[in-house]
Amino acid sequence: MSNFKIETKCVQGGYTPGNGEPRQVPIIQSTTFKYASSDDMGKLFDLEASGYFYSRLQNPTCDTVAAKICAMEGGSAAMLTGSGQAASFFAVFNIAGMGDHVVASAAIYGGTYNLFAVTMKRMGIEFTFVSPDCSDEELEAAFRPNTKAVFGETIANPALNVLDIERFANAAHAHGVPLIIDNTFATPVNCRPIEWGADIVTQSTTKSMDGHGSAVGGCIVDSGKFDWTKYPDKFPGLCTPDDSYHGVTYTERFGLEGAYITKATAQLMRDLGCVQSPQSAFLLNLGLESLHVRMERHCANAQKIAEYLSNHAKIGWVRYPGLPGDAEYERAQKYLPNGSCGVISFGVKGGKEAAAKFMAGLKIAAIETHVADARSCCLHPATATHRQMSEEELVACGISGDLVRFSVGLENADDLIADIENALKDV
Repeated sequence: MSNFKIETKCVQGGYTPGNGEPRQVPIIQSTTFKYASSDDMGKLFDLEASGYFYSRLQNPTCDTVAAKICAMEGGSAAMLTGSGQAASFFAVFNIAGMGDHVVASAAIYGGTYNLFAVTMKRMGIEFTFVSPDCSDEELEAAFRPNTKAVFGETIANPALNVLDIERFANAAHAHGVPLIIDNTFATPVNCRPIEWGADIVTQSTTKSMDGHGSAVGGCIVDSGKFDWTKYPDKFPGLCTPDDSYHGVTYTERFGLEGAYITKATAQLMRDLGCVQSPQSAFLLNLGLESLHVRMERHCANAQKIAEYLSNHAKIGWVRYPGLPGDAEYERAQKYLPNGSCGVISFGVKGGKEAAAKFMAGLKIAAIETHVADARSCCLHPATATHRQMSEEELVACGISGDLVRFSVGLENADDLIADIENALKDV
């Protein structure tokens, strides 16, 4: 599949049925798997053979869909998780532990910010948040001797900053650590961060990849390009024996292309169980088959609506990377030349009260804690997804009180504009 275009990978990646086998990915709805002998089972527990013994670790349906996403992102190995939040947690926790440090962009999803700044801080991992537009000097100053990774989002949710992936990758690599990129908003249809130097890519598959609000899920893709063995003291979990698996050293047994995902599966999924169900993976695969078609429509609709909003007297500002003159436009032309995403952020004049009144007046777009759905929806982040943050933290994330996050669906763009126009009349 590596030589095929992204559209073909969306439809056919990850699964090639044999003679007389199902054309659609089978749902292996089983917790356990039968073996002829204890020796056969033992080889699986010792990581000496490939196969399945318990769906908390791996399941054939999930692995098939993960293989498709891996092909789409251009990676070497991938795994599904129970949510995008689990993917972000696993991606970092797989290489960082108590006493370690991570550099992260401040413009990230509020749930991820809380995961890093609160929950993982309680686990002994400290994060330094930097502006995605920080100077080279500020970025350099964020690193410490115990830094284990750099984290950012291709397109920030909901501030819509476009990360300079190449610059952050170069900074990470200069300090001997990988760059982890959440590619949820762009999807591999519009950006493949690995091609720009990212080492690990995460997705909340709940969003555009599923595309229909059917199933919560996440995915982690490893590029297979980061050389963990150059820094054995920094990444002992990958480069030294794992006593819980009879002393296996992941980089020696599975090489650079398989070590990271194998460790995340064998250790983290085994112990934490953030598994995606086979049924959810099946639904995800259905979404992936049309992802390339849907993303084109999402972006076209969003572009038209962003242009309309930018000329409306009751709208204070509009942020959309596809708008000429937008602060992110030039960077989007580099990383997202075929379109960015279907999400627009804008400010309704009058602040929080005006934004709430506007959203209440919408008929087509629903108020939801969701984004990147076939159906349009909207949210007021300051009082919803980011409500746990202080005013200072909201400013650092690019969240103002008047901000409305509008996820443009696949409906007719003129109908959506008419709906917005009608809602704004009462503001």
